[in-house]
Amino acid sequence: MTDETKKNGVDESPEAKPEANPDAPTAEDLAGAARAAAENEADPAQEPSELELVAAERDALKDKYLRLAAEMDNLRRRTARDVRDAKAYSVSNFARDMLAVSDNLRRALDAIPAEALQAGEAGLKALSEGVEMTERAMLSALERHGVKKLSPAGQKFDPNFHQAMFEVPNPEVPNNTVVEVVQEGFVIGDRVLRPAMVGVAKGGPKQPAAASESEAQDAEQ
Repeated sequence: MTDETKKNGVDESPEAKPEANPDAPTAEDLAGAARAAAENEADPAQEPSELELVAAERDALKDKYLRLAAEMDNLRRRTARDVRDAKAYSVSNFARDMLAVSDNLRRALDAIPAEALQAGEAGLKALSEGVEMTERAMLSALERHGVKKLSPAGQKFDPNFHQAMFEVPNPEVPNNTVVEVVQEGFVIGDRVLRPAMVGVAKGGPKQPAAASESEAQDAEQ
């Protein structure tokens, strides 16, 4: 040891300095380890437990089952309604055609002169009775299948069931009262098969709150 390597009694020669440990952790390593420890402590709180996973799966399956049950219930209701409507209204077109035949029978009866019937001609009277019986039988058969005749005379005009053809000035009858039926109307179930063609009163007092055809239908149901 020379004087040049001594200073204030401290040996500063290279041999006197401690050797660096390559395995010693650096400050950066220590900071990374601290961050990793903090993350490991936070993970158990963030990750759901097995019980929570099972509960979530149960809730999802329950929600799916309830939705499926509601859809099946709606499907059953729609199917039942479609079957009911098909049964009730399947004869609509046929009934409408039969109404045209019934109209022709009524025209034939109206075409017979009243004087001839009053004269008592046997053949003409038998023909009239036969045509009338045929008309009644046809309407009765239609009624058995849900077709009913409307009787709007004296009722309040209802655009849902009646078709106004003309107005009749009459100050003694409440306004919008059906005073004449030009052609009979018919319904099948709660649907209009053919509206009644009517004449309505005009110029009378305000129509009182009387039951219209639609209100009468609701009352029957």
